[in-house]
Amino acid sequence: MSGSAKNDMRTPFAKVQHLGSAKSGTRDHSRQRLTALAIAPLAIFFLVSIVALSGADYETARRYLANPLVSILLLALIGAAIVHMRIGMQIVIEDYVISEGLKHFTLIANTFFSYAVGLACVYAALKIGFGS
Repeated sequence: MSGSAKNDMRTPFAKVQHLGSAKSGTRDHSRQRLTALAIAPLAIFFLVSIVALSGADYETARRYLANPLVSILLLALIGAAIVHMRIGMQIVIEDYVISEGLKHFTLIANTFFSYAVGLACVYAALKIGFGS
């Protein structure tokens, strides 16, 4: 048995599920990589859109965002970025917050903050896209 295998504190069931001490490591790692993969082309699209709209008036930008394809891509970027942000902060909190009570509170706060920011972004995108 190697030195690292001897010091493994996980239960046999956790080893089979590939879970670390936080109980969700592999799943969170995969989800964060998947959201990063989705964000890359969506961010490029977003940056190209910003450059294309630079100097345009509000009505031109609103008409552009009202395009269903543009709106869907923008909402996909918002969704992927919010999930990516939440998972990233969750990993930092789980790794560096020692106190269990504070860790639990900050994980809940992280989730609420992430979804509040996401809802605000979705609201703004829809409000501009629908022109109201």
